[in-house]
Amino acid sequence: MNQEYEYYNPGPEPSGNGSFSNENPKRPKKKVNKAVVGKVAGLAVLFGVVGGLTFQGVNYISGRILGTGNGSSQNSAQVQTVQTQEDSGEELQGSDITQIAANSMPFVVSIQNMSVQQVQDFFGGTREQTQTSVGSGIIVGQNNSELMIVTNNHVVEGSTTLTVTFNDETSVEASVKGTDSTKDLAVVAVPIRQIGDETKNGIKVAVLGNSDELQVGEEVIAIGNALGYGQSVTNGIVSAKDREIEMEGFDSKLIQTNAAINPGNSGGALLNIRGEVIGINTVKVNASAVEGMGYAIPISDVTDIITGLMNKETRTQVPEAQRGYIGIEGTNVDSRSSEQFGMPEGVYVSRVMENGGAEKAGITKGCIITGIEGSGINNMESLQEQLSYYRIGETVTLTVQFPAGQGEYNEKEVDVTLTEQLS
Repeated sequence: MNQEYEYYNPGPEPSGNGSFSNENPKRPKKKVNKAVVGKVAGLAVLFGVVGGLTFQGVNYISGRILGTGNGSSQNSAQVQTVQTQEDSGEELQGSDITQIAANSMPFVVSIQNMSVQQVQDFFGGTREQTQTSVGSGIIVGQNNSELMIVTNNHVVEGSTTLTVTFNDETSVEASVKGTDSTKDLAVVAVPIRQIGDETKNGIKVAVLGNSDELQVGEEVIAIGNALGYGQSVTNGIVSAKDREIEMEGFDSKLIQTNAAINPGNSGGALLNIRGEVIGINTVKVNASAVEGMGYAIPISDVTDIITGLMNKETRTQVPEAQRGYIGIEGTNVDSRSSEQFGMPEGVYVSRVMENGGAEKAGITKGCIITGIEGSGINNMESLQEQLSYYRIGETVTLTVQFPAGQGEYNEKEVDVTLTEQLS
């Protein structure tokens, strides 16, 4: 008998950029039928994901980090098309996990997220508290001035400071380059000038496999910063493919594995027996009646998304007083509301503020915002997080679903000029 799972995201809550409520939008009810393959039941937790792919606009090297020229900007890149690793069909001799681990550790990193959150005190008030969370990531490329690392969105969410630690235990501050909360993906960038020569010589870019060719029963290896103790290695098999799980704001068919995936593995790699990245460890079922059910995002399914994130402009968070606002109040349309009301998941616009950027761009009450600057968003928190990198007067492109009647929506890209916070 199927039972419903609860999922939680261990990443910190993002800071605000507008107001919202958690009430469901009051729309006429409309049932939407969704085909779900292999739903799992139980209690699950988000733990990890990462991968490497083909990219344009970056130097993708299956080997040591290249020396760099004098790039004129942080985001300049030698544009080239790079192919993924051809499947040689050859396994390492004797399926030697020790050799795979030794070859893979140089492209796996640890990530520490420092964030400031509002917490309730003993007397019912609120106060700010600094919190630390840890995860993992994979080096997937570089441009003229940056090293690119893929990780989970929930690893970097709400961050005020991100620190990347390489396999030689040296640490460097990093910046978020782009995120997609609907796929729980993020790319962070480390300035190459901040990486010492000795560290450069000891790290490399991951080799990517083809997750479409995985077979059930095939051996896999998981590497990540388990429990924040440093890189660890576990192994298992592919238990199933194309598993769908009911998790709020998350939409992917996943690889199921019995390789141990634990807190801190977020952003860690799932490797095949050739040492190629074929998955992004992201979810583990956590229930007393369940053992050995971990999940990874298939790397071949998210190549285009990560490519887009890697080619975004690297930005830093704007001081709160200088942040721009789109001028709406919004309500989260989660998966349950989406099914019940026949609406896209995203941010339902419950109010448009007079003289705000949204009003001037033609956004009206009843629209649903599903993306910003080409990245998917599924709730107000992820929209706020993205907007925290833009100043008053800057323009952002929103993906907006406009009601078309009869439960239908028309998707449009809308440019919105940000204003100061309105009430």
